[in-house]
Amino acid sequence: MSTVARPVVAPPEPWEFPEGATFDLPNGLRLVTYDVPGQYVVSVRLGLPVSLRDEPRRCEGVASIMARTLDEGTEHHTAEEFARLLERKGVSFGAGMADSGLSIDLDVVKGNLEPALDLLRQVLTEPAFPQSEVARQVRTRIAEIEQERSVAAHRAGLEFVRTFYAPEDRSSRPTGGTRETVSSITRDDVVAFHSEHVVASGVTVVVAGDLAGLDVPVLVEAALGGWVKGPRQRERHLQHAAALAPDRGRIVLVSRPGSVQTEFVIGAPGPDRSVEGGWAPYPVLGFVLGGSPNARIDAVLREEKGYTYGIRSSFRPRRRGGVFLTSGSVRADSTAESLRLLVEILEGGRDGFSDKEIRSGVDFISKTAPGRYATADAIADEAVAMALDGRTTAFTTANLRDLATVDRARVDAAYARFAAGAGIGAGSPGTGWTVVMVGDAAEHLEAVEALGLGPVTVVTDP
Repeated sequence: MSTVARPVVAPPEPWEFPEGATFDLPNGLRLVTYDVPGQYVVSVRLGLPVSLRDEPRRCEGVASIMARTLDEGTEHHTAEEFARLLERKGVSFGAGMADSGLSIDLDVVKGNLEPALDLLRQVLTEPAFPQSEVARQVRTRIAEIEQERSVAAHRAGLEFVRTFYAPEDRSSRPTGGTRETVSSITRDDVVAFHSEHVVASGVTVVVAGDLAGLDVPVLVEAALGGWVKGPRQRERHLQHAAALAPDRGRIVLVSRPGSVQTEFVIGAPGPDRSVEGGWAPYPVLGFVLGGSPNARIDAVLREEKGYTYGIRSSFRPRRRGGVFLTSGSVRADSTAESLRLLVEILEGGRDGFSDKEIRSGVDFISKTAPGRYATADAIADEAVAMALDGRTTAFTTANLRDLATVDRARVDAAYARFAAGAGIGAGSPGTGWTVVMVGDAAEHLEAVEALGLGPVTVVTDP
């Protein structure tokens, strides 16, 4: 009986993000394609760098209403007819606004890519914006605003941006507008915003999937080559940095009498991907502090104390600057103690991190990357996100390679750099942690003030 030698298991080769091909159209549109064999649902992603700051102050939220009504009928099709066309061609369509700009998602079976691109052309260049559909989306958004205020996590997020960012900065107000501004939005506002800002200059279109047999550049140019460039050359990413509130380093307690849980959002200014020393240590820091069930925060508040089902931390970069956030809920009777422990754990990063913690974070982020980017839609999402950040997916590959070199010295230095930039431990007004809590103020105010972590402001919703 012959035996077969046990195969030698070799360590995995360094993973790289799939390589894309780039094509620039005369109207200012940039096309990036990724051939992913076997992915027969093709993903199309469009990133348009229009700023929320471009919305008129009186009707903030108009960009979101515009995004929601792009596919609600065109010059040649009613809303119902267009919906049937999308369904008939097997097209999944979505659009939305964020701080980085307008994003459009389209997924379609490979054989219908050409008609799908024509449908995309129609929503970009000839949307009808019917009065009835604009009014319906306005009503829907107002209802959402009321619902968001009733959900503790949403309410905490709204209060955080209002506290953290300067009042005059657009980032201090909801992306989708307030009840007052959304209520004022008319069809004319939507049409005017679309006409001025939804132009081809600076736009990035990503197409990912099994592209064998498809001449994607020809198809995209045929569909979108006639899209108007616009009156000026536009960058492919926004450059502004959000202005921070001078008094952001404080505690805000949103009063919810009778709450059985308290919702936390704790944040401080964080870096962007251009940070000195490289971006790679920061996702590791987020993972070690509160990025997993085994992270420092959950080890204490969930496993040891039983105060929470889970609290998460992460660094969230923008094109310029960013924010570090920790959020989650705790039992109401543990509110003050949980706040004390959270701040203690977060500031404890100044004392350094262990090799074991760092290796755990590095391994998780690096070894799950192939799975995170295994599908065409994930590849397209990452590519358009990088484009709106002024980068390409070469950064994704380079960052993963750099991740392999991250050690305790780099992570400790990254935390020190973050802490210094955020003013953590400085004790000066307007520096340090911004803490927002949603819970029973009457029950918790005295105990929170006794912690001596900073001034406490109580907010009572009408």
